[in-house]
Amino acid sequence: MRVPRLLARRKIETLSLAAIAAVSAVGIVLGNADDAVAVPSVMMARASKPPLGAAARTVREARASRLAAKTASPARLRTTLTARARSIDLPNLEHPRVESWIKRFTTDLRSSYATDFDRMSRYGKMISAKLANRGMPQSLVYLAMIESGFNPSARSPVQASGLWQFMGATGRQYGLTVNRKVDERNNPSRSTDAALTYLSALHDQFGSWYLAAAAYNSGPGTVSKAMKRVTGRTRGTDADYYRISHALPQETRDYVPKMIAAARIGSNPLKYGFGVN
Repeated sequence: MRVPRLLARRKIETLSLAAIAAVSAVGIVLGNADDAVAVPSVMMARASKPPLGAAARTVREARASRLAAKTASPARLRTTLTARARSIDLPNLEHPRVESWIKRFTTDLRSSYATDFDRMSRYGKMISAKLANRGMPQSLVYLAMIESGFNPSARSPVQASGLWQFMGATGRQYGLTVNRKVDERNNPSRSTDAALTYLSALHDQFGSWYLAAAAYNSGPGTVSKAMKRVTGRTRGTDADYYRISHALPQETRDYVPKMIAAARIGSNPLKYGFGVN
């Protein structure tokens, strides 16, 4: 009688081990190693419950976990983009024109820069937040300084208007209402959204923020022609801006160096003798 009982006990142990292994496999397939380890211990403690119940609980827990991850992902994404954007900035390429504009902003144009820098406190945070949300370089805020001196009512001799100096047709192209009653080019928030969308499109086209800024100033056709003539291609790098600068209009040759110079001073105003409010 002892031999049959021993054989029966071994069969039961073998079946129990097989069941435990099967449930462990379910946990592994679900991709959660902790579940694969935990389920057998539950079975050992509660032998009366069938393995299927533990497996079903594991499936439900996995589904709940995935649902929670989906629910939390937008907030996590915004946080990640903001943190990433803070670490992104324009390359600070050394060039004599940058040094020349730093000198001018700290000497004969000192009063003008101080006025614009003071006005930046009204709109800089708004622009910076929108840049961060899009993962764009923070120094692009100084493009608005070069364009309008952070004056949302600024109007140029050629009828460009607002913080970002949109022409009427371009403003409409990027979603702004421009008519006799309403001109959203003078709305700081709406015009910033349009300007950043335009700059992003130019960056996608040219592959460089320097070239995108140049195209913002002179038009994408002008930059494309200069790139094709000098480099033989239409996409390039930030260094290509200086390679093609001689083929650009005079204003555009100074446009990016002015922005970089303004950004360099703005990043450390005390060094250049400007107070911080």
